[in-house]
Amino acid sequence: MTRAFPFSAIVGQDDMKLALTLTAIDPKIGGVLAFGDRGTGKSTAIRALADLLPNINVVQGCPVNSERPSQVPAWVKTAKEEIGSTKTPVVDLPLGVSADRVTGALDIERALVNGVKEFQPGILAKANRGYLYIDEVNLLEDHIVDLLLDVAQSGTNTVEKEGLSITHPSRFILIGSGNPEEGELRPQLLDRFGLSVEVRTPHTIMDRVDIIKRRDEFDRDPDAFCEKWAAENANIRQTILESRTRLNSVTMNDAMLEICAEICVAMGSDGLRGELTLFKTARAFAALSGDTLIQNNHIKRIAPMALSHRLRRDPLDDAGSTARVERTLDAVLG
Repeated sequence: MTRAFPFSAIVGQDDMKLALTLTAIDPKIGGVLAFGDRGTGKSTAIRALADLLPNINVVQGCPVNSERPSQVPAWVKTAKEEIGSTKTPVVDLPLGVSADRVTGALDIERALVNGVKEFQPGILAKANRGYLYIDEVNLLEDHIVDLLLDVAQSGTNTVEKEGLSITHPSRFILIGSGNPEEGELRPQLLDRFGLSVEVRTPHTIMDRVDIIKRRDEFDRDPDAFCEKWAAENANIRQTILESRTRLNSVTMNDAMLEICAEICVAMGSDGLRGELTLFKTARAFAALSGDTLIQNNHIKRIAPMALSHRLRRDPLDDAGSTARVERTLDAVLG
């Protein structure tokens, strides 16, 4: 089995690692978009996240990862009564994938051999209750984007073709990565990401040296390298579990809520998704920090990743979106 590079061994890229960790603490934040330079560890970090995620309980043999037997769709014939523990799914959605592969379709082989119409689940079934990762998300074909938007909105995948009428839950955390030089993301899909981070090439010599040494060590002996970082990964996994436990005890007073609203109004963000994401992300960051009350420092740390992709274009402002968020934070918070 191919080993993933350990999450804890990734050098730098603090914003990206923090964003991924926060979505693991509170999946309701809504996913992460990592945009930036080529070869900066975006895919590495996202695939490494799988080893940190807590296990989930699933009905054995259920292709949509149902938590209880009563939730298994009626069309599923392979599910058993036993419930087992398995790793949280992290499923890749490759470029050029067909719509049938994404949504699922008629099992052609079984139909031809046995004359039986049977549904063959797709990627959206495998990703239910987990993560759906799209590398080069800005190059995704429009009809696949439309499918994802429909399912992300409803949390349900519906397939009606070849005499089949199938419905199953599909709730997933969307993770995307890409290089902005290769094209922009459609606004409708961009809005579906809870957090957005800019991933830049490390500029310090020591960081670059560390990256080269660790990558070479991993390539020569992946098992030994992963064992070396196993304790650090276990610490991060335990921190995520403890933060999940603290999450519901974290509170935000009305003054902080007003600050969230004031920040979003000052930046002219559309809709209310900005405030909601800002609140959820600040709460997760407070839980990660061991605090029970959301404060200014929590909002200031996570606001750029929660809001930078929600800004309207301003042709008169040459500053990047992150700089505009930070400027607004300084004006509101001081």
